[in-house]
Amino acid sequence: MSTPYLKKYYEEQIVPELRKSRGYKNIHEVPRVTKVVLNSGFSATLDKKQIEEVVKDLSSIAGQRAVITKAKKSVSNFKLREGMPIGVKVTLRGAKMYEFLIRLIAVALPGIRDFRGVPDKLDGQGNYTLGIADHTIFPETHGDGTRHAVGLDVVIVTSAGNDDEGRELLRLMGMPFRKRVVRAEAAKEAVPAEAEAETANA
Repeated sequence: MSTPYLKKYYEEQIVPELRKSRGYKNIHEVPRVTKVVLNSGFSATLDKKQIEEVVKDLSSIAGQRAVITKAKKSVSNFKLREGMPIGVKVTLRGAKMYEFLIRLIAVALPGIRDFRGVPDKLDGQGNYTLGIADHTIFPETHGDGTRHAVGLDVVIVTSAGNDDEGRELLRLMGMPFRKRVVRAEAAKEAVPAEAEAETANA
């Protein structure tokens, strides 16, 4: 089995660059993606056929069989009983993880209409969660206009020690983060304008 392109790129290009920029002396210090978790929640009242459709779609997107998650306790206000199906989940590691990431980064996200990048906020521990409103951005679903849009979360878990390291790792892997607006520069430009206004009013 051949090595996934993104894994090879990580080992040959990203690792050396991170060691140079961050000063990692040991290769095991270099941050890496450890797993990717895809999950999609749905109403407990969803019928069996629709649930099977969500399982099938998420399995196609992930390249691995999705499993149904069930309620751990009953909640009467939501008509929820323990054991009822409430979502679908897939955990990817190894080659399938890298194959999914390249499809997400290079195919699915750029295919979104008027796409301007994804938020660059991580969870404080170097991990990244991306919410996707419509699963048909993935070509594997063969969206034909008759399917209901299914939302899902993509959780990318890394070994990074902090958000800055995790963000740089994902950026080097090609994650299309939205460009940050430099507010400091805007503030500097605003100060002289305010000073001129005060002088004119004096």
